Amino acid sequence: MKKILLLLLALAVPAVAYAEEPVLGLPSWSMEFKGGMFAPALGDWEQYYGRKDMPQYAMTLAYKVLRQIEIGAGMGASRDRGQASAPQHSADTGQPYVSGSVTTKLYPLNVFVLARGIFSEDQLLVPYIGGGWTRMFYRQTIDGQGGEVRGSADGYHFRGGLQLCLDQLDESAANNMYSDYSVYHTYFFIEAEQTQAKVKSSSQDLGGTAYLLGLLFEF
Repeated sequence: MKKILLLLLALAVPAVAYAEEPVLGLPSWSMEFKGGMFAPALGDWEQYYGRKDMPQYAMTLAYKVLRQIEIGAGMGASRDRGQASAPQHSADTGQPYVSGSVTTKLYPLNVFVLARGIFSEDQLLVPYIGGGWTRMFYRQTIDGQGGEVRGSADGYHFRGGLQLCLDQLDESAANNMYSDYSVYHTYFFIEAEQTQAKVKSSSQDLGGTAYLLGLLFEF
């Protein structure tokens, strides 16, 4: 009888220890790192820069009000170099004189609300949509003319995409991410974003369309 009791006790100890282990909670924050191409809405962009789009990089940080709803902010950066034109035009061709190279930089600041269609923690594909307020900061420098033109424009943005959960592809790496950095889930995602931000003095739209790829970390 004593041996049987000892055996039952030995079997019960692991079960009690397992029951006392804390259950993983839900993530409270998300962070994105993404990059891709941004196509400005300005119609003559290709004329001066030789192509319709330019590289864009961005990051965001958001707080999860609910598991599916987040509020957050993000900052991006785009830069392109092209040919500037003089204000007068050639009498022969009607085209602007080339007067040097110009560098244009755009820095969108976004404040957003975002909804993710997630209903289980092991969900493989997660769609999402979001949008909010945008302030587009711009900087423009023309070589040889000195100084820099800078300013900002207010507007809005909408975005949507699809996440692919990477946890199941390498469970060991996912466990290490949680134990080392408290990251619950890691996702790869693709995204499209539409922005409108008009300069008050000229009504020029500094927005455009971006197509991005990135990594999302929930912690």
